[in-house]
Amino acid sequence: MSFDYDLFVIGGGSGGVRAARVAAGEHGAKVGLAEMDRYGGTCVIRGCVPKKLMVFASGFGDVVERANAYGWDFGGGPFDWSRFRTRLEGELERLEGVYRRLLKDSGVETFDARARLRDPHTVELSTGETFTAKHVLIASGGRAVRPALDNAGLGIVSDDIFHLDRLPETILILGGGYIACEFACILHGMGVGVTLYCRGDQILRGFDDEARGLIAEQMRARGIEIRTATNIAALAPAEGTEGGRGPLRVTATTGEERTFDTVLFATGRAPNTPDMGLEDVGVELGARGEILVDEYSQTTVPSVYAIGDVTDRINLTPVAIREGMAFVRTVFGGTPTPVDHELVPSAVFTQPEMGTIGLSEEEARAQGPVEIYATSFRPMQTSFIDRPEKVLMKLVVCSETRRVLGCHIVAPDAGEMIQLAGIAVKMGATKEDFDRVVAVHPTMSEEIVTLRAPVRS
Repeated sequence: MSFDYDLFVIGGGSGGVRAARVAAGEHGAKVGLAEMDRYGGTCVIRGCVPKKLMVFASGFGDVVERANAYGWDFGGGPFDWSRFRTRLEGELERLEGVYRRLLKDSGVETFDARARLRDPHTVELSTGETFTAKHVLIASGGRAVRPALDNAGLGIVSDDIFHLDRLPETILILGGGYIACEFACILHGMGVGVTLYCRGDQILRGFDDEARGLIAEQMRARGIEIRTATNIAALAPAEGTEGGRGPLRVTATTGEERTFDTVLFATGRAPNTPDMGLEDVGVELGARGEILVDEYSQTTVPSVYAIGDVTDRINLTPVAIREGMAFVRTVFGGTPTPVDHELVPSAVFTQPEMGTIGLSEEEARAQGPVEIYATSFRPMQTSFIDRPEKVLMKLVVCSETRRVLGCHIVAPDAGEMIQLAGIAVKMGATKEDFDRVVAVHPTMSEEIVTLRAPVRS
């Protein structure tokens, strides 16, 4: 049977674009790709990249104060959101152009359209065109979701932050995950009064307890109000406003009523699978709508594969890219390559940042005896000017094998540190391997190789 394409990719995010480019450019496959929105996907257009640029911008909020404490005589001023947003939009347009050019240069035919499956080998576009493909790769990503709450449409989601005409004076953020906490720190750093409602008893559920506890402490010390065990019971326009334009009146589950300029829902993301014809052709979905795949990213329909957030495995851009590369090696390279989801380092870009890889202390204890090596201290740069910021360096070690099961860092630039520490952990380094490395002095990170005695076991 002949097909229009060897591969048709649904989704122009980082994972789908990488798979399309490599299949076409390195393996000579005829590839088509459809994207319904902007090329670059969540990460480039409404996620990692613009968020990290906002992290950079927000970090300058107290630079004048710190510089003055070190002896400089600088003046300050308010943050200019309009100027920053204009530059941000220009950068995102540039990056989208790069993605389009990379696809074109690799010989991938692109379609600015929404795609859905008509049968296991046929893709139907919103333009009315249909194409057949030997293999279909779904990389449609995820989407922000709103809670089941009356008037939820009055609030915004993380995608909307980058398009605000102006920053609010006050904002309520609902959620305790990394997106909620990152935007709480970003917006506070830009001068917004931030309150965060977290339904759990602590923020950043799933991360190491000691690390997330320090982040919560530092967020509060900076002036961010965190209310745990609190949800929104009711949301409505404040008195005197019309059509949801203007302040919002929020009733908490504690009974307290308050008014905020904006409410941000950071309550999670869901796989982008609705109305794609998946179940009609036999692709099995999970309880959250995620596409179920095997270790080679193959669905229950042999010709259909899926990678990235739409599979709800590990929802990180570098993981989606690796899944795309493994798919290409498996299908077009003749080398079946399972995806490696073990020991993936990650970072949470709060202030301070958290970098983490491996098991939390709680997860490790559930598996067997461990030793915990940890230290929390005020780093030289801030202790010199008598600021309260603290950092954490922590290793979770198996008592029997001495292998480092987890590494957790809370500190400025923790994301940069964990990338390098992650190499050692991924290689199976022991605590004694860390000890044999000479410290780089004076640095914060030297503490990770000078932790001599366990603080608990």
